[in-house]
Amino acid sequence: MSDKINHQRRRFLGIAAMTIATTQLGLFASANAQSQTKPAVLPMMKPGTNKSFGPLKQVDAGVLNVGYAEAGPANGRPIILLHGWPYDIHSYVDVAPLLASAGYRVIIPYLRGYGTTRFLSNETVRNGQQSALAVDIIALMDALKIEQAILAGYDWGARTANIIAALWSDRCKALVSVSGYLIGSREANKMPLPPQAELEWWYQFYFATERGKLGYEKYRHDFNKLIWRLASPKWNFDDATFDRSATAFDNPDHVSIVVHNYRWRLGLAEGESKYDEFEKRLATFPMITVPTITLESDANGAPHPDPSSYTQKFSGKYLHRTIKGGIGHNLPQEAPQEFAKAVVEVDGY
Repeated sequence: MSDKINHQRRRFLGIAAMTIATTQLGLFASANAQSQTKPAVLPMMKPGTNKSFGPLKQVDAGVLNVGYAEAGPANGRPIILLHGWPYDIHSYVDVAPLLASAGYRVIIPYLRGYGTTRFLSNETVRNGQQSALAVDIIALMDALKIEQAILAGYDWGARTANIIAALWSDRCKALVSVSGYLIGSREANKMPLPPQAELEWWYQFYFATERGKLGYEKYRHDFNKLIWRLASPKWNFDDATFDRSATAFDNPDHVSIVVHNYRWRLGLAEGESKYDEFEKRLATFPMITVPTITLESDANGAPHPDPSSYTQKFSGKYLHRTIKGGIGHNLPQEAPQEFAKAVVEVDGY
């Protein structure tokens, strides 16, 4: 058989196989190893449609055994979705099937101190500093043999994604970040804020005290439910929705990680020396060069920067979008359609 005929035969069989696979999976567009001329068309998803993921997975990665949910084809383009405090992977319970329907491999890990994620050693410092969480996700990518992924998140998750995009840009194909640029600096945090802004950070000062640590240990369920209400004042979540996430706060290291995170920010607790070089680089507020979409919600009751303050921190292709309709701080759970749309869109940049 000539090379020309052989080539045509292989091309025909390849197209036929692709057509069959696409039909069987009900995909609108492939997100794996091929260019997209336009973003996939996502099915409509009403917030609260889904209540749970399938069985969770566990993998040793760095200093952790990480618990995570996964959806979509194993050979799909990887997307890592990162939750914040005091939330958990259920922030993405509707986002994940939307992205899976477009052919993506969706991975939603519990951060250190949440859910089924555990430290491998009792001797490991229960450290909540910003770069430690980013190193955790790089270790997870290594463990899952993911060279590059789209990263998306809000709150702690957005900050973690920002850091990876800034320090390990080769591992981040594109970025979706709620509330924009959230990389912090302990030196910058020494500067006082106007009284109203300080009031919004009341829990940070509470955690700075031993009374606060004991109070969070004793009342973490009610405490975090209060944060949900303050951060999303127009989100009428029910008790069952909160309780599904609240189980993640029963992690034995949760209180230690949360309290250390906020004390470290204020310079009231030390980090680990192995992260010093990362923190030194982050203190310069490095540019993010990967394609990025930043999102903000119109009813975000949590402390957050004005979009005009961070636009210049993104030097690659960039878009900002405000999501309206009384959406609060937990944007992916409150507006899953818009969040998933941003992920697919930035993939096409």
